[in-house]
Amino acid sequence: MPVVIGAKRESNFSDPIGMMGDCHGRIVRFLQVLATISSQANGRELSAEQRSALATSLLYFREAAPKHTADEEESLFPRLRQLRKPEAAALLAKVDSLEEDHNCADRHHAEVDRLGQLWLQQGQLPAADADRFSALVSQLSELYRHHIGIEDREIFPYAASVLGAEDREAIGAEMAARRGLNGKQEVPALTPVIAP
Repeated sequence: MPVVIGAKRESNFSDPIGMMGDCHGRIVRFLQVLATISSQANGRELSAEQRSALATSLLYFREAAPKHTADEEESLFPRLRQLRKPEAAALLAKVDSLEEDHNCADRHHAEVDRLGQLWLQQGQLPAADADRFSALVSQLSELYRHHIGIEDREIFPYAASVLGAEDREAIGAEMAARRGLNGKQEVPALTPVIAP
């Protein structure tokens, strides 16, 4: 990723909740890349830059995004449920809804990936497939706008305030293990290469 002076440094495994928030930024950026490509090319032949950006975005959602989902569903959410704090009941009900969002997003991403791979292989998409690709990306953007808003404004701040150092350290170690890292290494960055 290019260095930007004054930019907020991304989190590492010692701040796993911060890393989850950083991942949200990548999700939004890669969705924007997909939306831009869909709008610009509309199923027609892709430029070399668009092909590269599409392949990188599809790879991100196929490989990296599922790890983020696992970070939440296997590491963060279970620890929040185990706290059994009365003030958390309404928040935990939202966690159930967030897990439903993950399932819906997974189905949409599978279809976006199928159509995107077809686009890359054939060079063009039939009009119906191009429309479907665009609709799915739009639906994902709306789903994530709501989903990320809840997590960033409510779930993550709450988790940061109630989870102790031991839980945060364990979550960070689990996140590193999902990525085949030891927790001291940086997460390799995928960079979208097309401007909106």
